[in-house]
Formats: sequence, structure tokens, C-alpha cells
Amino acid sequence: MHDYDSTGIWTSVDIKRTYGLEDPSTSHISQTKKDMVVKAVLDMFDIDKDGAITLSEFLQKDSENIKLPDFGMGPGHHGDDEYEYEIHHWEKYHSGDDVKEEDLTHPEDIAHFKMHEEKEARQEEWERAEAKGIVEKNIPAKFRQN
Repeated sequence: MHDYDSTGIWTSVDIKRTYGLEDPSTSHISQTKKDMVVKAVLDMFDIDKDGAITLSEFLQKDSENIKLPDFGMGPGHHGDDEYEYEIHHWEKYHSGDDVKEEDLTHPEDIAHFKMHEEKEARQEEWERAEAKGIVEKNIPAKFRQN
């Protein structure tokens, strides 16, 4: 059970995160369908019907061989974007010691490295602005003298 916030219970937020339903790639999926996933999981595991799944409820249902279904939507989320890329793509297509840069041509690779380049560009821009001291564009207009 992925208890992301260490509360000891699994809420609708945890369920949505596990199924990746808050990921931008699922923006085309209606909220009704996303709610259906949450309801289905709660119906399967929430024994006392209080809207949350405790570890004991999850383990009891698991011992009855009830498993989380694959609803066929969302990327699933075990961690951050880097970890998701690692377990869902890299390990599947690029595992091994002989991976070369020219092998990284899948759309997922391109998107992943583009994300890193954009992040680095934002960091460099921030560092340049930070080096200047006061960044005028960050000062609210009402405090500026024009």
C-alpha cells in the first residue's frame, strides 16, 4: 500500500496518485471516470466504508487475493517523475551497462531529457537573477518608483 503521506490510511488522494490520475497526461480523462476509479478501489478495500483504507483493511483484502486492478488509465505513480521514468521506461528499454546516448531516442527519452534541459535553464536563469542582487521584476508594482 503506497501511503504517501505516512498517515496510516489510504485516502482518495492516495488512490489518485497511485493511479496517476492527477498527472497532466490524464487531462483528457473525465473527472467522472477518475472518480469511478477511486470508488471502485474503495468498494474493494474499504471494509468499514468510512472513505479510507487502513493498512489492516488492505492486508485483509490482499490475503483474500483481492488485488488492485489496472484501469488502463494514468501512468501510475510510485514517486517523482525521475523515479517513474526509471521504473516504467529505463528499466524496460535501457537496462544494462551498454546503453549509449544514441540509443535514447524513444519519445519518453526525448521528453524526459527535454524536461531536464528546461529545468536546468530555469535554474541558470534564477542564478543569473540572484547574482544581480535585487530583481526588479519580482518587486510588486505598488512598491516601485517609476
